[in-house]
Amino acid sequence: MADRPENPEKDTQWRAAGDRIQTLLDSCAASGAAAYERAQQLVREVVGLYGAGLERIVRAGDAGLAERLAADDLVASLLLVHGLHPHDVHRRVSDALDRVRPYLGSHGGDVDLLEIVAGEGPGENTVRLAFRGSCKSCPSSAVTLELAVQDAVRAAAPEVTSIEVVTAPTEKVTGVIPAESLMAHVKSNGHAAGWHAVPEVGDLAPGEVAGFLVSGTPLLVCRVGDLPLAYRDHCPVCDDSLAGALLRDALLGCPRCGTQFDAVHAGAGPGGAHLEPLPLLLRDGVPSVALDEPMGARA
Repeated sequence: MADRPENPEKDTQWRAAGDRIQTLLDSCAASGAAAYERAQQLVREVVGLYGAGLERIVRAGDAGLAERLAADDLVASLLLVHGLHPHDVHRRVSDALDRVRPYLGSHGGDVDLLEIVAGEGPGENTVRLAFRGSCKSCPSSAVTLELAVQDAVRAAAPEVTSIEVVTAPTEKVTGVIPAESLMAHVKSNGHAAGWHAVPEVGDLAPGEVAGFLVSGTPLLVCRVGDLPLAYRDHCPVCDDSLAGALLRDALLGCPRCGTQFDAVHAGAGPGGAHLEPLPLLLRDGVPSVALDEPMGARA
């Protein structure tokens, strides 16, 4: 597991800074067009000032300084804003997919980067991906995989304007499916996915199962080897909590009805029953889980 930030709470605060700045700009619009334009100009001046300083730091450093700085997600985002990132979009998207592959593998799937197509406008790029594996037969799993990949790609390459998922070349059915349509029922009813840091997950030992309450949602997290996996705390067979579940040979057993679920394959159970998996990934070195939440609920 990667090293954690010294202050995860502060790091999470800075991750949301862009949203807070946009909220403040939007509030300025209530005072009229002139006030809104002044606020935008102020942000541009501040960003430009700090960008010029960051560029001087990078240029004055040794040949590997930009590479080392880019290893930090927060600093990497600033390097991207000012065109100072050492890696091109293809390298960054490839690295992002490599980071989520262990999670995809835990659901019996994988993803291939087919191509990145430059758009007509400056800085516009379309990423085309192909998903592979048994995970596609489980709608719940497919959505969580789409969410994990989409989040990773957009964080690493904000200049990507669209993500298209095509069928794997070896399959008979062909077609292009916009990522937005695959995510439609995640975003339906005014809900979207938000990430929540759960640093305690890092303390779980292999084979251990623990319950967590995250943003009012009860979760069950287990660790299979080095891989932590998260599910909603609900058994689809007996319609009860999984609290007290045990993990044996990658099978998660409901303590009430005794049903065994395959923890490393999207929580698949007998007769088509399956647990509801949730994306659990490292973000800035901190284990974080993605949950649906009402639009506008995020700070």
